[in-house]
Amino acid sequence: MLRTYTLPALPYGYGDLAPNISEDQLKIHHTKHHQAYVNNVNAAFERLDKAVKEGSEIDRKAFWKDVSFNLGGHVLHSLFWPNMAPPSRGGGGAPGGKLADHINLCFGSFERFKREFGLTANTGEGSAWAALTFSPEANRLAIMQIEKHNVNVFPNHVVLMALDVWEHAYYLDYKNDRAKFIEAFWNIVNWDEVGKRLERLL
Repeated sequence: MLRTYTLPALPYGYGDLAPNISEDQLKIHHTKHHQAYVNNVNAAFERLDKAVKEGSEIDRKAFWKDVSFNLGGHVLHSLFWPNMAPPSRGGGGAPGGKLADHINLCFGSFERFKREFGLTANTGEGSAWAALTFSPEANRLAIMQIEKHNVNVFPNHVVLMALDVWEHAYYLDYKNDRAKFIEAFWNIVNWDEVGKRLERLL
């Protein structure tokens, strides 16, 4: 049976990430921006289902571009929310275990990784994401700079941690100061969740 995409609930309250992300900023981001991607990808597939039922044609190029963009936004946001946590519930600090070992192996040190990830996030052109990814084939971590939601994605790399640096992620709290938002992000990274995502692939 075909199902629709749905907006996931946050694993914390809207005010729980403050002051790093305010309640108003998080609520708008989740209920307006993420919800819009969910609505749009569902609407796209509804158009396809209708065309199939009626035996009519669709503009395939426009359809798949629409799906790629909106589904990419839904998937990345669905990863983004749980890879953050309030400091009172373990957010921030440094990773441990196998994740720490892989970061040291691939980047030399946690501090070097933070610098590389931060620069990747801050230099994304316009609407972008930074993501820590893992290639099971190469047993290697890599940092991926994603334009929009779907451009420059590495094949066969699984996203372990995503950071949304579209302005809609921080404009209420940080205006146009993306670098300040990136710095605040390190205070709320849920390293336990990121580490579990890696361990499921090892």
